[in-house]
Amino acid sequence: MRSQAPLRGTLGQLVTTSCRRSRHLIVLFSIAFAALAGLVLIVAREAVGFTSQVGMAADEPVRPARFTVSVSGDLLIHSPVWEDALAFGNGRTYDFDPMFRPVRRYIAGVDLAICHVETPITTGPPSGYPIFSAPAALAAGIRKAGWSACDTASNHSLDQGQSGIRETGRLLRAQKVRHTGSAPSAKAARRPVILDAGPAKVGLVAYTDATNGIPPPHRWSVNLLPAAEPARKKARIVARDVRRTLAAGADTVIVNLQWGDENSPVPNHSQRALARRIVAIDGVAAIAGQGPHVVQPIDRIGGKFVIFSSGNLLSNQSAMAGLPAATQDGMIALLGFTETPRGFMVKRVDYVPTLVEPDGHRILATGRGRRKHPEMADELTDSWRRTVHVVGRGPHLKPIPKHRP
Repeated sequence: MRSQAPLRGTLGQLVTTSCRRSRHLIVLFSIAFAALAGLVLIVAREAVGFTSQVGMAADEPVRPARFTVSVSGDLLIHSPVWEDALAFGNGRTYDFDPMFRPVRRYIAGVDLAICHVETPITTGPPSGYPIFSAPAALAAGIRKAGWSACDTASNHSLDQGQSGIRETGRLLRAQKVRHTGSAPSAKAARRPVILDAGPAKVGLVAYTDATNGIPPPHRWSVNLLPAAEPARKKARIVARDVRRTLAAGADTVIVNLQWGDENSPVPNHSQRALARRIVAIDGVAAIAGQGPHVVQPIDRIGGKFVIFSSGNLLSNQSAMAGLPAATQDGMIALLGFTETPRGFMVKRVDYVPTLVEPDGHRILATGRGRRKHPEMADELTDSWRRTVHVVGRGPHLKPIPKHRP
């Protein structure tokens, strides 16, 4: 009997301890279950939110990719132009920056800017009309202005022979400016030029219709499409180069042409015949032209824009030099590309009418230069009117500003 009392006490203690442990386990299991339930609820809510976001995104229309390419008129470096550049450099160097600075926003401020180098650029003594050689510093001025590529096919490409072509390319490359239209070798002539422009890869091919009677040293020295040749024959050459450029990775191609009759605001038959065939080539987005030294219309042919001539962007031509007043005019055309099911296409063109200031040869945007240059207000207005009258306007084509200043 005595031995049973301690046994009962021991059993009671075991039972009490066991109950306590059970309660603790129940509490722990309850906490764990609550935490797990909360986690499941959070995940479920996030899944629902994600699903609804995906649904909303699917309902929103996808905006097509867009970008802008700037093309412009001749860089024709007459003696008074490089003399002013030397003055801007305090007689020690050639500084073209003050000439380009007033329109820099339309060059550096776009996705891709392409210039037209009319004359050779060399390290030798500069020379003007009729056998040109621009100072080497022009290449640095081109880069500083914001151009990342230029075409070098013109009637003056051969003014300094094959060595001038070679040096022009070398000086541009030293400034990281791509170029096409003239070449130092057959291999270089076949190499496609493809440029980054926003979301796209834009190819550039360039040609001239004359070399001022100077025979090319080699077939590949300059891309020549003689004005007298049939349009069909010339278009086959362009089509071959466009196909090669597309095969190398370009999404679309701009064709640059030095062509037309000097001082004529009207495209000639050769220009129009060639334009009709080039716009029919798959992959060609637009044609950018120079050569007449005055602006010509921007037309839409086969649904594609053709800039027949952008006039002179920088030169010494003007009425004071005994030439038409319109030789002082030019424009910077802004090609607005949009991605479509058929690829990137130019859907609109805005253009900036320009005028070369006689004293200093600064390039002024005629529609916006009146406030900074009130002494030239009438001259700027007249220039704007001349350019817009010739170039035109329409639903997808307008000058900047679109109203008379």
